[in-house]
Amino acid sequence: MTRRAVYPGTFDPVTFGHLDVIERAAALYDKVFVAVAPSREKGPLFSAEDRISMVAEEVKRFGNVEVEPLDGLVVDYAVKKQAKVVIRGLRMISDFEYEFQMALTNRKLAPGIETVFMMPKESFSYISSKLIKEVARLGADVSKFVPENVQKKLKEKIV
Repeated sequence: MTRRAVYPGTFDPVTFGHLDVIERAAALYDKVFVAVAPSREKGPLFSAEDRISMVAEEVKRFGNVEVEPLDGLVVDYAVKKQAKVVIRGLRMISDFEYEFQMALTNRKLAPGIETVFMMPKESFSYISSKLIKEVARLGADVSKFVPENVQKKLKEKIV
């Protein structure tokens, strides 16, 4: 039996925190599906295709990670991929309430799917995509927060 997990998110843009969680998940599971959500309600800066491309560029070093679009419920996607685990990143305590509600809702929708919470390294725990976009718009150096390919895309998009 292959241990499979799904790591869903908007990844607008992907940060070193996201990549840290992906790397640790890749070490724990035989297959990790990074599912990039459209997130129309968040009004992403980047298209789904751009976000998928940016994540895929950074995870190609892992032989067991695939990046795909997510359209619909995460638990339905997990069932389709034969994954028993949905990974959710927790940065700060403020993330917990929302993530807890989502985990319990997903458990009701698909009792066979477990939610596993993973925290990024402390050095990445304060990073959020929203903050990165705001800092980039103000002209600050974001190289400590996102990979080079993402920095380039941010400059192209924000200029």
